[in-house]
Amino acid sequence: MATATGDLIPIEERAAAEVYEPRRQATHPQRRGQSVNPAFDVTPAKYVTAIVTERGVLRAPYGQSLKEDGSFRLI
Repeated sequence: MATATGDLIPIEERAAAEVYEPRRQATHPQRRGQSVNPAFDVTPAKYVTAIVTERGVLRAPYGQSLKEDGSFRLI
């Protein structure tokens, strides 16, 4: 919550083997190592219409919704 922009969030890069060798079985050995495998991505805020949690659906303004939900600690 304290991060001003998603550009400041480091994205973990996972091994290409997770894509080309699921369950340790090579699916495309000739292309091995040619993939980009981020652990997650950052969705621009303009595309977010709700945050869905196990406790329910939170809507904008998100700072207020998260605070009212009580599940998250705002920094």
